Amino acid sequence: MLLWLAQYFQQDLNTLRVFNFITFRAVFATLTALVIGLIAGPAMIRMLTRMKVGQAVRTDGPQTHLIKTGTPTMGGALILLAIGISTILWSDFSNRFVWVVLVVTLGYGAIGWVDDYRKVVYKNPEGMSSKEKYFWQSLIGITAAIYLAFSVSAPTNTQVLNLFMDWVQSGFNLDLPPKADLIVPFFKTISYPLGVWGFIALTYFVIVGTSNAVNLTDGLDGLAIMPTVMVGSALGLIAYLTGSAMYSKYLFIPHIPGAAELLIFCGAMAGAGLAFLWFNAHPAQVFMGDVGALALGGALGTVAVIVRQEIVLFIMGGIFVVETLSVMLQVGYFKYTKKRFGVGRRILLMAPLHHHFEQKGWKETKVVVRFWIITMMLVLFGLSTLKLR
Repeated sequence: MLLWLAQYFQQDLNTLRVFNFITFRAVFATLTALVIGLIAGPAMIRMLTRMKVGQAVRTDGPQTHLIKTGTPTMGGALILLAIGISTILWSDFSNRFVWVVLVVTLGYGAIGWVDDYRKVVYKNPEGMSSKEKYFWQSLIGITAAIYLAFSVSAPTNTQVLNLFMDWVQSGFNLDLPPKADLIVPFFKTISYPLGVWGFIALTYFVIVGTSNAVNLTDGLDGLAIMPTVMVGSALGLIAYLTGSAMYSKYLFIPHIPGAAELLIFCGAMAGAGLAFLWFNAHPAQVFMGDVGALALGGALGTVAVIVRQEIVLFIMGGIFVVETLSVMLQVGYFKYTKKRFGVGRRILLMAPLHHHFEQKGWKETKVVVRFWIITMMLVLFGLSTLKLR
Protein backbone atom coordinates (compact mmCIF):
# COMPACT_ATOMS: atom_id res chain seq x y z
CA MET A 1 0.00 0.00 0.00
CA LEU A 2 2.70 2.51 1.00
CA LEU A 3 4.80 1.57 -2.04
CA TRP A 4 1.88 2.32 -4.35
CA LEU A 5 1.23 5.67 -2.65
CA ALA A 6 4.93 6.57 -2.76
CA GLN A 7 5.15 5.75 -6.48
CA TYR A 8 2.03 7.81 -7.12
CA PHE A 9 3.42 10.93 -5.42
CA GLN A 10 7.16 10.50 -6.03
CA GLN A 11 7.15 12.82 -9.04
CA ASP A 12 6.17 15.64 -6.69
CA LEU A 13 8.36 14.52 -3.79
CA ASN A 14 11.63 12.88 -4.80
CA THR A 15 12.41 11.62 -1.30
CA LEU A 16 9.61 9.06 -1.70
CA ARG A 17 11.79 7.18 -4.19
CA VAL A 18 13.44 5.51 -1.21
CA PHE A 19 10.30 3.32 -1.01
CA ASN A 20 11.46 1.60 -4.20
CA PHE A 21 14.29 -0.05 -2.26
CA ILE A 22 13.30 -3.44 -0.86
CA THR A 23 15.84 -3.20 1.96
CA PHE A 24 14.31 0.07 3.19
CA ARG A 25 10.81 -1.39 3.19
CA ALA A 26 12.03 -4.60 4.86
CA VAL A 27 13.53 -2.66 7.77
CA PHE A 28 10.34 -0.70 8.32
CA ALA A 29 8.18 -3.81 7.88
CA THR A 30 10.16 -5.36 10.73
CA LEU A 31 9.78 -2.29 12.93
CA THR A 32 6.08 -1.93 12.08
CA ALA A 33 5.30 -5.52 13.01
CA LEU A 34 7.36 -5.16 16.19
CA VAL A 35 5.51 -2.00 17.27
CA ILE A 36 2.10 -3.46 16.43
CA GLY A 37 2.86 -6.57 18.45
CA LEU A 38 4.15 -4.65 21.47
CA ILE A 39 1.18 -2.26 21.49
CA ALA A 40 -1.54 -4.81 20.77
CA GLY A 41 -0.05 -7.54 22.97
CA PRO A 42 -1.38 -6.45 26.39
CA ALA A 43 -4.88 -5.84 25.02
CA MET A 44 -4.95 -9.24 23.32
CA ILE A 45 -3.74 -10.99 26.47
CA ARG A 46 -6.51 -9.30 28.48
CA MET A 47 -9.07 -10.31 25.84
CA LEU A 48 -7.91 -13.93 25.87
CA THR A 49 -8.00 -13.92 29.66
CA ARG A 50 -11.59 -12.63 29.67
CA MET A 51 -12.52 -15.34 27.19
CA LYS A 52 -10.96 -17.85 29.60
CA VAL A 53 -8.85 -19.23 26.78
CA GLY A 54 -6.49 -21.03 29.13
CA GLN A 55 -3.88 -23.62 28.29
CA ALA A 56 -4.39 -27.17 29.55
CA VAL A 57 -1.16 -28.74 30.82
CA ARG A 58 -0.30 -32.46 30.65
CA THR A 59 -0.43 -34.03 34.10
CA ASP A 60 2.05 -36.71 33.01
CA GLY A 61 4.61 -34.12 31.97
CA PRO A 62 7.18 -32.15 33.98
CA GLN A 63 5.60 -31.12 37.27
CA THR A 64 7.06 -27.63 36.94
CA HIS A 65 4.62 -27.04 34.06
CA LEU A 66 1.52 -27.40 36.24
CA ILE A 67 1.86 -23.77 37.28
CA LYS A 68 1.22 -22.81 33.64
CA THR A 69 -2.32 -24.15 33.72
CA GLY A 70 -4.75 -21.44 32.68
CA THR A 71 -2.17 -19.23 30.94
CA PRO A 72 -3.88 -17.65 27.91
CA THR A 73 -3.19 -19.44 24.64
CA MET A 74 -4.03 -18.64 20.98
CA GLY A 75 -1.55 -15.75 21.22
CA GLY A 76 -0.36 -16.65 17.74
CA ALA A 77 -3.22 -14.47 16.52
CA LEU A 78 -1.11 -11.50 17.65
CA ILE A 79 1.72 -12.65 15.40
CA LEU A 80 -0.58 -13.08 12.41
CA LEU A 81 -2.14 -9.66 13.00
CA ALA A 82 1.25 -7.96 13.05
CA ILE A 83 2.54 -9.89 10.03
CA GLY A 84 -0.60 -9.25 7.99
CA ILE A 85 -0.79 -5.50 8.62
CA SER A 86 2.93 -4.91 8.17
CA THR A 87 3.16 -6.98 4.98
CA ILE A 88 0.16 -5.25 3.43
CA LEU A 89 1.56 -1.82 4.32
CA TRP A 90 5.11 -2.32 3.02
CA SER A 91 5.02 -4.99 0.28
CA ASP A 92 4.37 -4.73 -3.44
CA PHE A 93 0.73 -5.65 -4.06
CA SER A 94 1.56 -7.00 -7.51
CA ASN A 95 4.04 -9.59 -6.24
CA ARG A 96 2.51 -13.06 -6.53
CA PHE A 97 4.92 -14.71 -4.11
CA VAL A 98 3.94 -12.43 -1.24
CA TRP A 99 0.30 -13.32 -1.76
CA VAL A 100 0.84 -17.08 -1.88
CA VAL A 101 2.90 -16.98 1.33
CA LEU A 102 0.25 -14.84 3.02
CA VAL A 103 -2.53 -17.20 1.93
CA VAL A 104 -0.67 -20.26 3.23
CA THR A 105 0.20 -18.51 6.50
CA LEU A 106 -3.33 -17.28 7.19
CA GLY A 107 -4.83 -20.56 5.97
CA TYR A 108 -2.76 -22.61 8.39
CA GLY A 109 -3.47 -20.02 11.06
CA ALA A 110 -7.20 -20.55 10.52
CA ILE A 111 -6.75 -24.31 10.97
CA GLY A 112 -4.86 -23.71 14.19
CA TRP A 113 -7.47 -21.22 15.40
CA VAL A 114 -10.30 -23.73 14.98
CA ASP A 115 -8.24 -26.43 16.68
CA ASP A 116 -7.35 -24.19 19.63
CA TYR A 117 -10.88 -22.79 19.92
CA ARG A 118 -12.41 -26.24 20.19
CA LYS A 119 -9.87 -27.25 22.82
CA VAL A 120 -10.11 -24.26 25.14
CA VAL A 121 -13.62 -22.91 24.54
CA TYR A 122 -15.62 -26.06 23.87
CA LYS A 123 -13.35 -28.03 26.25
CA ASN A 124 -12.80 -30.69 23.61
CA PRO A 125 -9.35 -32.12 24.38
CA GLU A 126 -8.95 -33.42 20.83
CA GLY A 127 -9.77 -30.12 19.14
CA MET A 128 -9.87 -30.90 15.45
CA SER A 129 -9.50 -34.60 14.78
CA SER A 130 -6.18 -35.62 13.29
CA LYS A 131 -7.86 -36.58 10.03
CA GLU A 132 -9.74 -33.29 9.77
CA LYS A 133 -6.66 -31.21 10.54
CA TYR A 134 -4.51 -33.19 8.11
CA PHE A 135 -7.17 -32.86 5.40
CA TRP A 136 -7.20 -29.06 5.58
CA GLN A 137 -3.42 -28.87 5.86
CA SER A 138 -3.11 -31.11 2.81
CA LEU A 139 -5.66 -29.14 0.81
CA ILE A 140 -3.82 -25.86 1.35
CA GLY A 141 -0.42 -27.51 0.89
CA ILE A 142 -1.31 -29.23 -2.38
CA THR A 143 -2.97 -26.10 -3.79
CA ALA A 144 0.10 -24.03 -2.97
CA ALA A 145 2.39 -26.74 -4.36
CA ILE A 146 0.60 -26.83 -7.71
CA TYR A 147 0.73 -23.06 -8.06
CA LEU A 148 4.38 -22.80 -7.00
CA ALA A 149 5.45 -25.54 -9.44
CA PHE A 150 4.63 -23.16 -12.27
CA SER A 151 5.09 -19.74 -10.64
CA VAL A 152 8.67 -20.55 -9.68
CA SER A 153 9.30 -21.66 -13.26
CA ALA A 154 7.73 -18.62 -14.99
CA PRO A 155 8.29 -14.90 -14.33
CA THR A 156 4.68 -13.70 -14.80
CA ASN A 157 1.22 -15.01 -14.00
CA THR A 158 0.38 -15.05 -17.72
CA GLN A 159 3.32 -17.35 -18.39
CA VAL A 160 2.37 -19.39 -15.32
CA LEU A 161 -1.04 -20.04 -16.86
CA ASN A 162 0.50 -20.88 -20.22
CA LEU A 163 2.93 -23.31 -18.62
CA PHE A 164 0.10 -24.94 -16.68
CA MET A 165 -1.95 -25.37 -19.87
CA ASP A 166 1.07 -26.87 -21.64
CA TRP A 167 1.36 -29.36 -18.78
CA VAL A 168 -2.30 -30.34 -19.08
CA GLN A 169 -2.13 -30.63 -22.87
CA SER A 170 1.01 -32.77 -22.64
CA GLY A 171 -0.90 -35.36 -20.64
CA PHE A 172 0.60 -34.18 -17.35
CA ASN A 173 4.08 -35.04 -18.52
CA LEU A 174 6.18 -31.89 -18.73
CA ASP A 175 9.69 -31.04 -17.58
CA LEU A 176 10.24 -27.87 -15.58
CA PRO A 177 13.21 -25.52 -16.15
CA PRO A 178 16.41 -26.10 -14.13
CA LYS A 179 15.50 -23.39 -11.59
CA ALA A 180 12.79 -25.75 -10.29
CA ASP A 181 15.29 -28.54 -9.58
CA LEU A 182 16.18 -29.70 -6.07
CA ILE A 183 19.34 -27.79 -5.16
CA VAL A 184 22.10 -29.70 -3.36
CA PRO A 185 24.13 -27.46 -1.00
CA PHE A 186 27.94 -27.20 -1.24
CA PHE A 187 27.95 -28.04 -4.98
CA LYS A 188 27.81 -25.50 -7.81
CA THR A 189 26.27 -27.68 -10.47
CA ILE A 190 24.60 -30.62 -8.72
CA SER A 191 20.82 -30.53 -8.68
CA TYR A 192 18.09 -33.08 -9.28
CA PRO A 193 15.27 -32.54 -11.79
CA LEU A 194 11.95 -33.09 -10.09
CA GLY A 195 9.41 -32.67 -12.86
CA VAL A 196 5.98 -31.27 -12.04
CA TRP A 197 4.85 -34.22 -9.93
CA GLY A 198 8.11 -34.40 -8.01
CA PHE A 199 8.03 -30.67 -7.33
CA ILE A 200 4.45 -30.85 -6.08
CA ALA A 201 5.23 -33.83 -3.81
CA LEU A 202 8.35 -32.19 -2.36
CA THR A 203 6.61 -28.86 -1.82
CA TYR A 204 3.66 -30.53 -0.14
CA PHE A 205 5.88 -32.40 2.33
CA VAL A 206 8.01 -29.33 3.05
CA ILE A 207 5.03 -27.06 3.81
CA VAL A 208 2.98 -29.57 5.79
CA GLY A 209 6.03 -31.09 7.47
CA THR A 210 7.50 -27.76 8.57
CA SER A 211 4.12 -26.60 9.86
CA ASN A 212 3.75 -29.65 12.10
CA ALA A 213 7.42 -29.58 13.12
CA VAL A 214 7.16 -26.05 14.50
CA ASN A 215 3.95 -27.05 16.26
CA LEU A 216 5.68 -29.98 17.97
CA THR A 217 8.56 -27.74 19.04
CA ASP A 218 6.23 -25.21 20.67
CA GLY A 219 6.30 -26.74 24.15
CA LEU A 220 8.38 -24.38 26.29
CA ASP A 221 8.32 -20.62 26.85
CA GLY A 222 10.00 -18.99 23.86
CA LEU A 223 11.31 -22.26 22.45
CA ALA A 224 9.63 -22.17 19.03
CA ILE A 225 9.39 -18.45 18.31
CA MET A 226 13.08 -17.50 18.45
CA PRO A 227 14.26 -20.27 16.08
CA THR A 228 11.40 -19.22 13.78
CA VAL A 229 12.66 -15.63 13.84
CA MET A 230 16.23 -16.70 13.09
CA VAL A 231 15.36 -19.17 10.32
CA GLY A 232 12.81 -16.77 8.81
CA SER A 233 15.34 -13.91 8.78
CA ALA A 234 17.91 -16.11 7.04
CA LEU A 235 15.35 -17.18 4.45
CA GLY A 236 14.52 -13.51 3.89
CA LEU A 237 18.17 -12.81 3.10
CA ILE A 238 18.28 -15.78 0.73
CA ALA A 239 15.07 -14.54 -0.92
CA TYR A 240 16.68 -11.14 -1.51
CA LEU A 241 19.73 -12.76 -3.11
CA THR A 242 17.60 -15.14 -5.18
CA GLY A 243 15.52 -12.28 -6.54
CA SER A 244 18.63 -10.40 -7.68
CA ALA A 245 19.98 -11.37 -11.09
CA MET A 246 23.47 -10.18 -10.10
CA TYR A 247 23.73 -11.88 -6.71
CA SER A 248 22.13 -15.13 -7.86
CA LYS A 249 24.57 -15.39 -10.76
CA TYR A 250 27.52 -14.69 -8.48
CA LEU A 251 26.41 -17.27 -5.90
CA PHE A 252 25.33 -19.92 -8.43
CA ILE A 253 21.78 -20.05 -7.10
CA PRO A 254 18.59 -19.94 -9.21
CA HIS A 255 17.32 -16.50 -10.11
CA ILE A 256 13.61 -16.27 -9.23
CA PRO A 257 12.25 -12.89 -10.38
CA GLY A 258 10.08 -11.39 -7.67
CA ALA A 259 11.44 -13.55 -4.83
CA ALA A 260 13.28 -10.59 -3.29
CA GLU A 261 9.95 -9.11 -2.18
CA LEU A 262 9.67 -11.96 0.33
CA LEU A 263 12.27 -10.10 2.39
CA ILE A 264 9.37 -7.81 3.37
CA PHE A 265 7.30 -10.73 4.63
CA CYS A 266 10.23 -12.32 6.45
CA GLY A 267 11.07 -8.99 8.06
CA ALA A 268 7.47 -8.66 9.25
CA MET A 269 7.59 -12.21 10.60
CA ALA A 270 10.80 -11.45 12.50
CA GLY A 271 9.37 -8.26 14.00
CA ALA A 272 6.11 -9.94 14.97
CA GLY A 273 8.01 -12.88 16.45
CA LEU A 274 10.21 -10.65 18.60
CA ALA A 275 7.15 -8.74 19.82
CA PHE A 276 5.50 -12.02 20.77
CA LEU A 277 8.67 -13.17 22.54
CA TRP A 278 8.35 -10.09 24.77
CA PHE A 279 5.23 -11.68 26.26
CA ASN A 280 6.18 -15.33 25.71
CA ALA A 281 9.56 -15.22 27.48
CA HIS A 282 9.70 -17.26 30.70
CA PRO A 283 7.48 -17.05 32.63
CA ALA A 284 5.12 -16.73 29.66
CA GLN A 285 2.14 -14.41 29.83
CA VAL A 286 0.65 -16.01 26.72
CA PHE A 287 1.21 -19.10 24.59
CA MET A 288 1.31 -19.26 20.82
CA GLY A 289 -1.09 -22.14 20.33
CA ASP A 290 -1.64 -23.98 17.08
CA VAL A 291 -2.88 -20.77 15.46
CA GLY A 292 0.67 -19.42 15.56
CA ALA A 293 2.79 -22.56 15.32
CA LEU A 294 1.04 -24.08 12.30
CA ALA A 295 0.99 -20.73 10.49
CA LEU A 296 4.65 -19.90 11.07
CA GLY A 297 5.79 -23.37 10.07
CA GLY A 298 3.74 -23.19 6.88
CA ALA A 299 5.26 -19.79 6.11
CA LEU A 300 8.84 -21.04 6.55
CA GLY A 301 8.20 -24.03 4.32
CA THR A 302 6.59 -21.95 1.57
CA VAL A 303 9.39 -19.37 1.50
CA ALA A 304 12.03 -22.13 1.39
CA VAL A 305 10.32 -23.71 -1.62
CA ILE A 306 10.11 -20.41 -3.50
CA VAL A 307 13.82 -19.68 -3.01
CA ARG A 308 14.65 -23.33 -3.86
CA GLN A 309 16.42 -24.05 -0.57
CA GLU A 310 14.48 -26.95 0.89
CA ILE A 311 17.62 -28.77 2.07
CA VAL A 312 19.02 -25.59 3.60
CA LEU A 313 15.73 -25.18 5.51
CA PHE A 314 16.26 -28.74 6.79
CA ILE A 315 19.70 -27.68 8.03
CA MET A 316 18.77 -24.32 9.56
CA GLY A 317 15.61 -25.72 11.13
CA GLY A 318 17.49 -28.66 12.62
CA ILE A 319 15.84 -28.15 16.00
CA PHE A 320 12.41 -28.54 14.39
CA VAL A 321 13.61 -31.66 12.58
CA VAL A 322 15.09 -33.30 15.68
CA GLU A 323 12.01 -32.51 17.77
CA THR A 324 9.80 -34.14 15.14
CA LEU A 325 12.04 -37.19 14.78
CA SER A 326 12.08 -37.62 18.57
CA VAL A 327 8.29 -37.94 18.60
CA MET A 328 8.24 -40.30 15.62
CA LEU A 329 10.94 -42.55 17.08
CA GLN A 330 9.35 -42.55 20.54
CA VAL A 331 5.91 -43.48 19.25
CA GLY A 332 7.23 -46.00 16.73
CA TYR A 333 9.50 -47.76 19.23
CA PHE A 334 6.75 -47.85 21.87
CA LYS A 335 4.30 -49.47 19.45
CA TYR A 336 6.92 -51.92 18.17
CA THR A 337 8.00 -53.09 21.63
CA LYS A 338 4.43 -53.33 22.86
CA LYS A 339 3.53 -55.55 19.93
CA ARG A 340 6.62 -57.73 20.29
CA PHE A 341 7.10 -57.88 24.07
CA GLY A 342 3.65 -56.98 25.33
CA VAL A 343 4.98 -53.91 27.12
CA GLY A 344 5.77 -50.63 25.44
CA ARG A 345 9.27 -49.24 25.94
CA ARG A 346 10.57 -45.72 25.42
CA ILE A 347 13.78 -44.36 23.92
CA LEU A 348 13.47 -40.98 25.65
CA LEU A 349 12.23 -40.16 29.11
CA MET A 350 9.55 -38.08 27.40
CA ALA A 351 8.89 -36.73 23.91
CA PRO A 352 9.32 -34.25 22.27
CA LEU A 353 13.05 -33.95 22.96
CA HIS A 354 12.84 -30.77 25.02
CA HIS A 355 10.76 -32.61 27.64
CA HIS A 356 13.40 -35.36 27.78
CA PHE A 357 16.00 -32.84 28.94
CA GLU A 358 13.57 -31.39 31.45
CA GLN A 359 13.01 -34.86 32.89
CA LYS A 360 16.78 -35.22 33.18
CA GLY A 361 16.81 -32.18 35.47
CA TRP A 362 17.53 -29.29 33.10
CA LYS A 363 15.67 -26.09 33.92
CA GLU A 364 13.26 -24.87 31.25
CA THR A 365 15.25 -21.71 30.55
CA LYS A 366 18.45 -23.75 30.07
CA VAL A 367 16.77 -25.99 27.49
CA VAL A 368 15.33 -23.01 25.63
CA VAL A 369 18.52 -20.94 25.50
CA ARG A 370 20.66 -23.89 24.45
CA PHE A 371 18.22 -24.75 21.68
CA TRP A 372 18.42 -21.11 20.57
CA ILE A 373 22.22 -21.29 20.47
CA ILE A 374 22.11 -24.49 18.43
CA THR A 375 19.67 -22.88 16.00
CA MET A 376 21.93 -19.85 15.62
CA MET A 377 24.85 -22.09 14.71
CA LEU A 378 22.72 -24.08 12.25
CA VAL A 379 21.43 -20.89 10.61
CA LEU A 380 24.98 -19.61 10.14
CA PHE A 381 26.00 -22.97 8.73
CA GLY A 382 23.00 -22.91 6.38
CA LEU A 383 23.90 -19.43 5.15
CA SER A 384 27.48 -20.57 4.53
CA THR A 385 26.19 -23.03 1.91
CA LEU A 386 25.48 -20.05 -0.36
CA LYS A 387 29.20 -19.42 -0.78
CA LEU A 388 30.91 -22.70 0.14
CA ARG A 389 30.39 -24.57 -3.12
